[in-house]
Amino acid sequence: MRTIAIVAGGDSSEYEISLKSANGVASALASRYEVYIIMIRGINWYWEDPKGRYYNVDKNDFTLVVDDFHIRFDAIFMAIHGTPGENGLLQGYFDMLKIPYTGCDAFCSALTFNKQACKLFLKEYGIAMADAMMIRIGDEIEPSGILSRIGLPCFVKPNDSGSSFGVTKVKKKDELLPAIETALKESDEVMIESFMKGREVACGVVKAKSKTLVLPVTEIISKNEFFDFEAKYTPGKSEEVTPAKMSAKMTEEIQKLSSGIYDLLGCRGIVRVDFIIVGNKPNFLEINTIPGMTEESLVPKQAQVAEISLDDLYSMVIEDLF
Repeated sequence: MRTIAIVAGGDSSEYEISLKSANGVASALASRYEVYIIMIRGINWYWEDPKGRYYNVDKNDFTLVVDDFHIRFDAIFMAIHGTPGENGLLQGYFDMLKIPYTGCDAFCSALTFNKQACKLFLKEYGIAMADAMMIRIGDEIEPSGILSRIGLPCFVKPNDSGSSFGVTKVKKKDELLPAIETALKESDEVMIESFMKGREVACGVVKAKSKTLVLPVTEIISKNEFFDFEAKYTPGKSEEVTPAKMSAKMTEEIQKLSSGIYDLLGCRGIVRVDFIIVGNKPNFLEINTIPGMTEESLVPKQAQVAEISLDDLYSMVIEDLF
């Protein structure tokens, strides 16, 4: 039986969601692998046993010593949303140690985590998307100039954060500066993006040597102003319809586009691609290279509709590493 480390926690506001994802993955994999949830928070990397005892990870080789028994991991399952698990930092570390891990490599993770860089990369390939501009901490901010290009309403987002932390929908000019300040609490870079009025949809894509899965499309109908953190993780705050109620032609177009974006970016493993359908045209919103794996998360729900068990799905990406 292979020994798998599920890395969880991280240093962002998504810490708690990562724990839920890791526990979901662990329960799905427990019958097939020896599973350890490794907590990573700053310089504290550890495993907690069922009795509540803590064992520190040796960062020189990512091993554990438990009761004089040396544990080496055959592979890593990445379940950290945000830094350092989704932005390429841990991937580079595991590359140096030559320990295989699920999901995108260091470059792809860094590129996709930076919203503006990802948009600029995909724009070169003719992928439709909203106009956006980026400002950095310390930049002189001129609201009139920004809004003359981006327009109102608009979205202000941390450039390298997930789960909608620090995101504000700005409707009036005097809301722009406070929104930027909110986003700067999550990131040193802020993306200001034109509002797209339409239907929000998401599509999970999983590719391995054995098979490719393009999952059913989900439509997200938020009861909040937009699909913010509360709407994502509070039952009843959003309606998620899988499969989305749309034409077979539109579904096929979104699935084909999701698969194409996956390939353009050089993704691996399980990702989720989000779009806004404006009129009859899907516009790229963002990509999640370590999507949520909680009970409320979209990819597990899409897999369920596709009649793919989570233990099969997660095992597929692990076995692809060998």
